[in-house]
Amino acid sequence: MSTREIRTPSVDATASCDICGRTLLRGERAHPYLEGSQPRTVCELCTGRAHQEGWLREGTVPRYEGGGSSADRRRFLLGRLRARREAASRAHPEASEEARERQRDLQEPARRRPAEVEPRHVRAVPSSLQQRRLAAVEAFNSSEHPRTIAGVARSLGLPMVAVWGAEDHPSLVYLTVAWELSWYRFEVDLAGGRDPVRIARRGSELEELEAVEREPNATCDERGTVTLAG
Repeated sequence: MSTREIRTPSVDATASCDICGRTLLRGERAHPYLEGSQPRTVCELCTGRAHQEGWLREGTVPRYEGGGSSADRRRFLLGRLRARREAASRAHPEASEEARERQRDLQEPARRRPAEVEPRHVRAVPSSLQQRRLAAVEAFNSSEHPRTIAGVARSLGLPMVAVWGAEDHPSLVYLTVAWELSWYRFEVDLAGGRDPVRIARRGSELEELEAVEREPNATCDERGTVTLAG
């Protein structure tokens, strides 16, 4: 009876997800995607986000039959799309007429339409440090970053969490989420706009953290949701 060697997928120790920015753990599966012609690496948790961004998974991109330049391939694909639109127009002429009307509306001179000003989202910054911490935790839990923390926690366990404010910028609050082998520092701009939370820095040694970051004052559950202690 012959035996087969079973191999588990391995990940480069320096590989990271191009969606959430997280360094992939050893043994964690990486999914290859294409953003246009650029190769991208996506972790298991971010495959849905990659599809939303329009990235194509390698192996699913239709091949162009025949040689030729990239311009030839573009003309080939545009020709196929044009043929589909023409077929849809013949099958549903009323829908085609509506599409032409929408196109005419978009081509109207700008002076015939009132200018649209995008509203600016400005938030009031709480006065006390505790209120700023609470607002920062709420903004963090409403962002996409808890998914990143939950993914790491499945391998390394629950982290310690420190929520602290910047002395020179009252509107900035930081959340440091740390394990023995990895840590993330998130910056929350309470006066920011639509996306106030971002990854400010990350590392792998706890000695790299400041003293205030080594004093946990919050907890984190398996979903990555942060709760202030007390």
